[in-house]
Amino acid sequence: MTKLTTALIKELDVDQDKNILQDAENGIWYTRRQFQMDVESLKNSMLARNVGYGDHVLIALQNAVVYAPLMQAIWEIGAVAYPISDTTPGEELTALISSDDYPVAFVQQQFAKPLSGLAGITRTTISLRTIMELPILWNDRVLVNRTKPNETRILETDLALVLHTSGTTGKPKSVGLTHELLYNGAIHDRDSHETTSKDTALIMMPMFHVNSQIMSLLQMRLAGGRVSIAKKFSASRFWSQVAKGDVTWASVVPTILSILLLNEKSQAQFDDYQDQIHLRFLRSSSFALPLKKLTDFEDRFHTLILEGYGMTETASQCTINPLDAPKVGSAGKPFATDLKLIVDGEMVDAPDVVGEIAVRGDHVISDYLETNPESFHNDWFLTGDLGYLDEDGYLFVKGRRKEMISRGGEKVAPAKVENVLNELPFIEQVAIIGMPDDLYGEAVTAVTILKAGETSRPLAKEKILKYTEHKLAKFERPTEVIFVDEFPLNTTGKVVRPKLRESLLAASVGGEA
Repeated sequence: MTKLTTALIKELDVDQDKNILQDAENGIWYTRRQFQMDVESLKNSMLARNVGYGDHVLIALQNAVVYAPLMQAIWEIGAVAYPISDTTPGEELTALISSDDYPVAFVQQQFAKPLSGLAGITRTTISLRTIMELPILWNDRVLVNRTKPNETRILETDLALVLHTSGTTGKPKSVGLTHELLYNGAIHDRDSHETTSKDTALIMMPMFHVNSQIMSLLQMRLAGGRVSIAKKFSASRFWSQVAKGDVTWASVVPTILSILLLNEKSQAQFDDYQDQIHLRFLRSSSFALPLKKLTDFEDRFHTLILEGYGMTETASQCTINPLDAPKVGSAGKPFATDLKLIVDGEMVDAPDVVGEIAVRGDHVISDYLETNPESFHNDWFLTGDLGYLDEDGYLFVKGRRKEMISRGGEKVAPAKVENVLNELPFIEQVAIIGMPDDLYGEAVTAVTILKAGETSRPLAKEKILKYTEHKLAKFERPTEVIFVDEFPLNTTGKVVRPKLRESLLAASVGGEA
């Protein structure tokens, strides 16, 4: 066993009648004993089909309490969890299920029937305490020649979790997080947030993300605390979920905070439940919240906003504002992380000097699964983000060297969206850029040149938005379509995205109908 699995097993062995896992949708709590029984059922189901050490397990589930025991069961048998969005397009999901990379997949009910009709795929279901019926898809082509599961001893350096972070080229980078990285990341999160067994975290961010998996779920498991899991964020239910779940903190993105400030139902619900709310803080990440919105939120809802900075490659966070000394507008101080800035090829830590953020630590990857040496310098990870440190050592993130779009906490690769839109016959050329969005940070904007005489701009916009509904995950779909006659190009004929963005901002161009 590893430090991670040992800690998770021990946590379930103590005070087994304690409620530790709640379905925020219906308010039902599950005890450590029920949690442990589900872990054993899931383990036995996979081992009986000869799934074991080193196998990759595909997960395409919306947020649900079953996620927690499923992750532990996968890690205990030495397998690797591979969670993806439950809004993954059908074609992509079919391709994954049909490949020989995953001997088993856990999917939503609506996916199970059509996918089980694929050649070589067998469907079964399992009944658990945390879910009445969970579909399981077995890849018989992979499993047919197995007589027993691989029971190789699990090492700290073995993979436990694979997540994708999109690069600007459109080709996703596979981030492999080991047992050791997960454990270290969660321990650092626990210590920096000062969470204990008395705390309860509300999870509403997608559970195929590092934020929910490590920042929230694993942190609270290693703190001996409780977790309440919602399917997704709901402004009209947020404060009732916080109150009824006795939630003491939650991880959010600035978009959520903005919506709570604007939503009338949210405001009224807070007033109804405020005597039952015991929030210590809301932990915000992704992009900086404007100063006025941050102070307005803290004043209106009487809670602390704790801003930090991290990413998938660092098993959640690198910096966090100290609870006793937060500095508004900053991403806080490095915690269990070495951090320097690269300026003109040199590493510096002088104050007020803007450079590329570089980090290292016992929770930071040393390479991607598909080796990518340009993202590393010696033992430092180059984040691609720009920032500076002030005289007190607080980090201020200024933007991204890369062209990634950050929408409500999701990262969108422009090239991936462009590749999809270029399939449309009436498009001459398209460039995907991020335009300012007060609510979501950035809007995924399709700046488009149409082929002469092919279609009208209003019809083209309608077709673009409709086409991407079936080709892209929801967060990747363009929310704005702007039509132009030409792009600013460099000497090699490539679109100069910063200049394009600047010109659109200067002209105050909105979506053109």
